[in-house]
Amino acid sequence: MRIAIIAALPGELRPLVKDWQRVRTKERTIEKWMTPRGEDTWIAVCAGMGADAVRRAYTAAASDGPLDMLFSVGWAGSLHPEVVSGTVQVPTSVIDSQTGEQFQLTEGERKWRLVTTARVADAPEKARLAATYPGAVLVDMEAATVARIAEMLGIRFVCIKGVSDAVVAKLPDLNPFIDGMGCLRMGPFLLHVALRPGYWPSLIHLGRNSARAAEAMRDLIMELMKEKDVEKLIRTGSI
Repeated sequence: MRIAIIAALPGELRPLVKDWQRVRTKERTIEKWMTPRGEDTWIAVCAGMGADAVRRAYTAAASDGPLDMLFSVGWAGSLHPEVVSGTVQVPTSVIDSQTGEQFQLTEGERKWRLVTTARVADAPEKARLAATYPGAVLVDMEAATVARIAEMLGIRFVCIKGVSDAVVAKLPDLNPFIDGMGCLRMGPFLLHVALRPGYWPSLIHLGRNSARAAEAMRDLIMELMKEKDVEKLIRTGSI
């Protein structure tokens, strides 16, 4: 099988792909890695945040041949107090907030919903999403697009998310600093927060929790590589 992991940012994949082969891509904003695992080939690509970046990442992932399974992997925000930052979560369904589409990943009894939005969600937007979509516990910007591509191709879709920020996290608005390619303009963003020390503690927590979440995603994916039981993973939330 050829299995592709679609992420937004290199930091989401760094613990997983540190020993994988780096693959050259035509676009500087796209990073790609590959590794063999038995009869399988695993491919990891990140191309930025949002739907357009997902489509570019998929094109890069499929450039060497058809894919048999797609993963949406990366950081997500919590919509529920029990979903704590630094942990890894496996949604059972994904909702596109722009179209209303819902992608069901399993028929199991566990209900763990993720909402995909077009913008980074702040605390008030998280509260609105939680009220609008009962049972939603996570928010991201990519999973619904990956799910839609998998559905169009008729292949399996898996969603694994690391929780970077808690439901009540007070963070600066990232949206003005995301460019047209879905990449964070780090220089202007750092200048913005340097002048606002009130955000410094929350950003330190965000960095630590994001790193822990990335390691938790790595551990879960590596276990899945060994077990190869996708349905068990989605049905129970763990291997």
